[in-house]
Amino acid sequence: MVDYSKWKNIEISDDEDETHPNIDTPSLFRWRHQARIERMEEMKREGEEIKKKKEENERKLTEAKAKLAAAEKAGETELNEYKDAIKALEKSSEDINKKEVEHKKKEKLAPWNVDTISQPGFAKTVINKTAPAPKEEELTDEEREARMKKFIKDNEKDLKHFGMLRRYEDSKAFLKSHNHLVCEDTANYLVIWCINLEMEEKHDLMEHVAHQIICMQYILELAKQLDYDPRGCVDAFFSKIQIAEPMYKKSFDDELDQFKEKIRKRAAEKIEEAIKEAEEEEKKQRLGPGGLDPIEVLESLPENLKKCFESQNIQMLQDTIKEMDEEEATYHMKRCIASGLWVPDAKKKDAEDGADAEEGDQAAAPDESAKP
Repeated sequence: MVDYSKWKNIEISDDEDETHPNIDTPSLFRWRHQARIERMEEMKREGEEIKKKKEENERKLTEAKAKLAAAEKAGETELNEYKDAIKALEKSSEDINKKEVEHKKKEKLAPWNVDTISQPGFAKTVINKTAPAPKEEELTDEEREARMKKFIKDNEKDLKHFGMLRRYEDSKAFLKSHNHLVCEDTANYLVIWCINLEMEEKHDLMEHVAHQIICMQYILELAKQLDYDPRGCVDAFFSKIQIAEPMYKKSFDDELDQFKEKIRKRAAEKIEEAIKEAEEEEKKQRLGPGGLDPIEVLESLPENLKKCFESQNIQMLQDTIKEMDEEEATYHMKRCIASGLWVPDAKKKDAEDGADAEEGDQAAAPDESAKP
């Protein structure tokens, strides 16, 4: 059975580049890079400060003991001052040692990341360096898009198969037999798929695929850190994660939960954007000849004028306009015409439309006189 525990507490690296969340997968994983670097530097400074204080305290303690020995040898009777200084330094030494133990424990429990995950431990992994993958920055936007489309067209079935796997040994075997899938394009496709699944309310399947995205991202990050082809890091990644310690499991789950929350947020944003686009399109289609929205114009009319249009009572409309201030009535009626709520000379227009239709029918009819 696979042991997930070793990577319970892992920090995913990140990239500061802000790009479209549907395409640039690393931006979904790399949002805390700066914080991670600062924490590592702070941890290092804290360790150096403890070491410096310990060395200084040991030096003072050695000097104090030497002074006490010299005073005893000289036959001095007032030795309390030396003894008190030694006690104070010994107490300080105990405090420093406690801090040192706490710091080492803190370092041990610190989350793994790409800067520490590849450090040698009790086991050794040898990776043969292969040819570097094509540099992404060398491609234009059009070339990237074309490559991504071709990649999906050629591999969509296998990409979805990998996204559905769960056991680490199954994922490892699949990637070893389909090593062309170990790339950013796979992660990009799975992220887009994840967002679509969430939008379709397939929440469980989204969470399943999200787990595979993080696995792929760790492989890519490890390759980036070691400057290897990602295909050469598959064994290294799965070897490490399959011997994981229990203390790291919770942190791994927390990281996965944060990623899934980002997917949920992005899916909600896309749904909202789609609704807004649909509303804008509907509004655009119903605009009147003067470019005004009939619904907005109707809502802006005085109540008595509004009732005329809602009831479609022409006589009531004419009576209401007569009772209104001429300037106000003209303003509202112009808006009604511009929005299509009111069509001037509607009967004349209908008659013209009918005449045009009749002429069209006659033009389309065959000429009887031409028949034999």
